[in-house]
Amino acid sequence: MAPWQLRALSVALLWGCVASSSSSHTAVAPPQDLQITDPGLLGSLDVEWKPPPNIQTFSECTVKYRFEYRNTGDRDWKVTFTRKLKFRVGFDLNRTAEVKVQTLLEGQCTDDVEVQSDWVYATFQIPLQGKLESEVQNFHCIYHDWEYLKCTWQPGLLAPRGVHYGLYYWYEGLDHAAQCDDYIQDHGINIGCMLQNLSQAEYKDLSICVNGSAAATVLRPLYVTLRLHNLAKPSPPKQLVVSMSAAEELQVAWSPPGGGTPPQCLEYEVQLAEDQRESKAAWVSVPTQMETTLTISRENQSRVSCVRVRGRTNIFCADQGFWSEWTQECFSVSRKEDQQLLILIPVILSLSSSLIIFMLIGQCKKRSPAGKPVHALAGC
Repeated sequence: MAPWQLRALSVALLWGCVASSSSSHTAVAPPQDLQITDPGLLGSLDVEWKPPPNIQTFSECTVKYRFEYRNTGDRDWKVTFTRKLKFRVGFDLNRTAEVKVQTLLEGQCTDDVEVQSDWVYATFQIPLQGKLESEVQNFHCIYHDWEYLKCTWQPGLLAPRGVHYGLYYWYEGLDHAAQCDDYIQDHGINIGCMLQNLSQAEYKDLSICVNGSAAATVLRPLYVTLRLHNLAKPSPPKQLVVSMSAAEELQVAWSPPGGGTPPQCLEYEVQLAEDQRESKAAWVSVPTQMETTLTISRENQSRVSCVRVRGRTNIFCADQGFWSEWTQECFSVSRKEDQQLLILIPVILSLSSSLIIFMLIGQCKKRSPAGKPVHALAGC
């Protein structure tokens, strides 16, 4: 190798070592003053922080933050990368809220290598009041036809007589938490609520609190966060029509349910039985589908068949959902064997009648005197 090549290689290696040493010594501080505050939105908490104190020295780099949050007891953290300094995120206020954030630095000042700061942590827990057994039980909600939400509950085990329950809710777009104005009651006690006009809350977190009050007793409130599309229950399919083709195939067709359920968000389950009496029917399921028609081959079919169909929200619109009630149709069909038998019966009857007539004529001839003609069958 020539001397000038050795000098060039030495300079390159020296420059690489200096650059590597420079980037390895680049460090960035974590964010400052990480705080969690409760704006009174039933679980949506505000999380904010301030930039690192030395951030002005990194003008040639991009500064971002890795923000993670969860409730105590959750296995996984929810992760967000952002350049913002404030977030509003939903938590289950029945458990402690946990957040952490770190600074990410990358650009010319780090030789395009991402540099991460240490984490900073914060937690938040609302003051617990009342005993756990005073909280309402069996809280359950269904979003009927994508039109109204029906939530029900039962009084807590330690709830005294005369307890008064109130349901409050909030979703992004409301200025403040609102109270239910259509309660379901049992003996004067609120045990449920009907919420209308929630289309603006679809595919958002819906925060709900059910709080109770009673004389001389402190009751624990219940906090839940819902997603309406995962609670949807459609009405049963409409206009179920069943027919038999000439090829002995069962043709099934129906219409999507009414209401606000998006037709493209539905999948259907079809079941077939060969006994009209539902209590004894042996239902056989057909794989779920999104179409509203189905053709089923019916070998060895009985003369009476039943078909039923139900629907629910499909995986393209929700993670889960409730099945609708069944729409059922029972009908009678004639098999080819039956049709052939119906054709043969008149032929058999005709041949039998002719045979009987010939037999009667033969008997009359035997009983008539010799040489006298038989004028009529009557009187034989």
